Amino acid sequence: MKHTGTVSILLVVLLLATVLLAGCTQQQQQAQPQEVKIGAVVSLTGAGSNVGKHMKQAAELAVEEINANGGVYVKQYDKKLPVKLIVADDETKPDSAVKAVTKLTSEDNVDILVGGYSSAVTIATQGVVAEKKIVYVVTGASSPDVTRKAGVDTTYMFHFCPTTAMYGQYTTQFMDQVMRPAVNEKFSFPADRPFRVAMLYQDSAYGKGVLNGVVNTITSENLNMEIVSNQSFKLGEADFHTQLTAIKAAKPDAIYAAAFPAEQTQITVQARRDVGLNTIILAVETNDNPDYYKGIGQYGEYSIIESRFSPYTSPKSSCAVAEAKFKSDYATKFGGFPDMMGTSTYEGVYIAAKAIENAGTLDKEKVRTAMTQLHMPQMVEAIKNDVITFSPDYREVQFELFMEQLFWSPVANECRPKIVWPDNLKETDFVLPDWYEPGSAS
Repeated sequence: MKHTGTVSILLVVLLLATVLLAGCTQQQQQAQPQEVKIGAVVSLTGAGSNVGKHMKQAAELAVEEINANGGVYVKQYDKKLPVKLIVADDETKPDSAVKAVTKLTSEDNVDILVGGYSSAVTIATQGVVAEKKIVYVVTGASSPDVTRKAGVDTTYMFHFCPTTAMYGQYTTQFMDQVMRPAVNEKFSFPADRPFRVAMLYQDSAYGKGVLNGVVNTITSENLNMEIVSNQSFKLGEADFHTQLTAIKAAKPDAIYAAAFPAEQTQITVQARRDVGLNTIILAVETNDNPDYYKGIGQYGEYSIIESRFSPYTSPKSSCAVAEAKFKSDYATKFGGFPDMMGTSTYEGVYIAAKAIENAGTLDKEKVRTAMTQLHMPQMVEAIKNDVITFSPDYREVQFELFMEQLFWSPVANECRPKIVWPDNLKETDFVLPDWYEPGSAS
């Protein structure tokens, strides 16, 4: 009887141990993440909505492609996890952006963030990003303050977008090297005549950053240029007649505008159609957007866009094949061409996935370390030295930029761009149209 009782007790203990072990295994399985959550912060409403649409769609395409290949391999779990994209609308407003990032990090518990279009809106989220210690791959906001702002921990912000300082530098160099000689030659001006520039910029971190980039380039490179009019406007403004009238009175050789696509559309149309400004209008790259080409009509002919990706032309670079495939895949899925910020966000999703793969875990601090050590082949946009890597100081990536001039296409019934600078990438020469009027002769 004692022997039988002992056996019964042993069987009960074994059964309990089996149940407990099964419970622990089930808890471990439940504790393991079933997916990688990427939060996309985009402007689906407000002044940046036409760009935000492309950012959202491009992110969706990237996630679809990654999941078609099995997802992201995470060494800690020795398996690939599918990616789940969670999109939040920042409404192109700072307070809404804070709410969006707070929800993504506190309620949705995303593993990493991508996106951010408006600089001022994105900068407003720095406090939440620092508090949650989550990597944010910023793919649109271009102010250097995104990663350089003093008094705030920006070490989790990674800038996958050229800064306004670079925008200003490239465009100013183009005006000095290409436009100034062309104007002097056509109108028999002396070579030492200063080139006259009017600035029209959004009164925001982005717009002010572009202005500072121009001023700093003129000063540091001792260029023979002068700013003859300095006009600002509020984010989302639609009527620019007052600023453009003041600019016309200053008699510029060119207008350089720092605006969002919808704003730039009205600037270009109102300047040429209403105010009679027969001059070259230059735009910052965010305007290389299909909606912009539709909106400007023939008034945009001969204008200039500083760019790194265009829906309608491609530089002769090592990315040409990948760029063509991306455009084709995007058009097939969404029925139209992507814009530049959409392209950067597409790449940003891949960068986020690669950082997690390299980290081998979803631990946020280890993912941040992996981002600082990232060396990833360029994808769609041409990167200096063909490698995506973030600078050790301010976590910025160096892009290859170029200048486009727009020419009317009767076939498309819209303007289409051709690269005119730098020389190693240009498709055609810069043109001063017959209707062009220079500024003051002296």
